[in-house]
Amino acid sequence: MLLKIISGGLVGIAFGFVLQRTRFCMTGGFRDMYIAKNNTLFYAFLIAITVESVGVLSLIKLGIVSSPYEDYSVLGAIIGSYLFGIGIVLAGGCATGTWYRAAEGLIGSWVALFFYMLSAASMKYGALQFLNQAISKYWVANDNLAGQLGISVWYFVLLLVIITILLVIRELNKPKKIVATLAPKYKGIRHLLFEKQYHKFWVGFVIGLIALIAWPASEFTGRTGGLGITTPSANLISYVATGDINLLNWGVFLILGIFLGSYIAARGAGEFRWRLPDIKTIRKSTVGGILMGIGASWAGGCTIGNGLTATAVISSKGWIALPLTILGVWTASYFIFVKPNKYLKGE
Repeated sequence: MLLKIISGGLVGIAFGFVLQRTRFCMTGGFRDMYIAKNNTLFYAFLIAITVESVGVLSLIKLGIVSSPYEDYSVLGAIIGSYLFGIGIVLAGGCATGTWYRAAEGLIGSWVALFFYMLSAASMKYGALQFLNQAISKYWVANDNLAGQLGISVWYFVLLLVIITILLVIRELNKPKKIVATLAPKYKGIRHLLFEKQYHKFWVGFVIGLIALIAWPASEFTGRTGGLGITTPSANLISYVATGDINLLNWGVFLILGIFLGSYIAARGAGEFRWRLPDIKTIRKSTVGGILMGIGASWAGGCTIGNGLTATAVISSKGWIALPLTILGVWTASYFIFVKPNKYLKGE
């Protein structure tokens, strides 16, 4: 248990600190692709996937990390990821985004987080488990994409590396916008850790390294897999309700570490304060959290479990889930942001 606490907690603290300090949340990243026509954060996400992919597949090849592939419901991945994408817009943050915003004191994120955890636990262990069991029977496939096609996984990795490099080069060659910045308040280490703004591409690289480290760190405690948020969140609230210590695995201490790391970052940057939302926001956060829990349970992962971790091992589930999540975000963004704006403009 001590190894799980230390290993999962340290990875989580590092991950949460980076997420909070850099405001790295893919809800905004996916939304910006549609509304602002800005792909910067998505390209940073691709960098993270690529770094993790090269590393973890090398570790699997060397026998340091176990093969993570398993059967899944393609239908569940499609429907669940789409619902999850809608949910994270309503909730105001993806799975990790909701965790780090809760650590900043946003009550709306606490509401979304509670219903996300509760609905995920209900889908996995409770009253809604029959919904999971029902959809898991349909369109079942193994998520080892390269294995199913009978070709080397390294062809996919090479393609991923080439695409990522080309997109990054194109983005970096765009004319730079001059943005006014305030004079720094801090100096030295405090400035570097709690104030300095870093390019999203560097952030993506660091997140990729953390995601890579998560694999052997988790493996050494007997858990096969990398970063994951939904099942650990369900396990945590189930443990609180039942006291079943078997639910406390590496992933639970990962998410607790994310919360702690985010809190440390928010406190150090002077960004922590309790903020009470209006009733409309609480309502959206509630519905969003429920859709997140149900959707991620059907899909077998969230923006991290599927979008970052599964895609890195060239899992078909991950590469189905990622675009469907983006589509869900775009759908919700249209009805919440674009359509009302058109109405106000009289279009």
